[in-house]
Amino acid sequence: MDDAQAVGRLVRRCKAGDAAAWEQIVQQYHRRIYNICFRFARSADDAQDLTQEVFIKVYRTLSSYDVERGAFMTWVTTITRNLLVDHFRKSKQDRVTDSLDASPSENEDAMPLGQQIQDKTTPADMRSQSREAGEFVHRALQKLSPELREAVILRDLQDMDYREIATVLKVPEGTVKSRINRGRAELARLLQRTYRQVM
Repeated sequence: MDDAQAVGRLVRRCKAGDAAAWEQIVQQYHRRIYNICFRFARSADDAQDLTQEVFIKVYRTLSSYDVERGAFMTWVTTITRNLLVDHFRKSKQDRVTDSLDASPSENEDAMPLGQQIQDKTTPADMRSQSREAGEFVHRALQKLSPELREAVILRDLQDMDYREIATVLKVPEGTVKSRINRGRAELARLLQRTYRQVM
């Protein structure tokens, strides 16, 4: 997922105090981290605040990142998830973990899951149908258990491999595969039920 050598160079430059290298890291990963935070916070302002907290944590712990031990994005995603879990524990939210999918405006990321919904509209209605499908998927994802939701989103929307997901979630790869399979099956069932209701 990452060009390990390029990331390694950036990290080394950051550790040496190169502000331009840090700016490059922020630009490269900001959108993805913001999307994860938005799914937890459900408000743009809160998501932006949480994103800033993530980058502060990344900056402070950058010296602990070892390019030999895994992809930078996996390391950053783990930091993000841990910070969000801590944040919501402190806020006494009912759900400690929440979905890690992209922001609702990024329906192109959600469409592979939304293909459960047949498209019988005219080409002029395609954009509306795409937006509607994304909303169906978004609502269905919220009904999955946090464990299944995280696994499905990291695999199908964030395109992480099983090993990376196992690292982020701190569970064996077999557990990751099981959660993904169960989550996809449950999501398909929810999408079919939703589709029948709107038809």
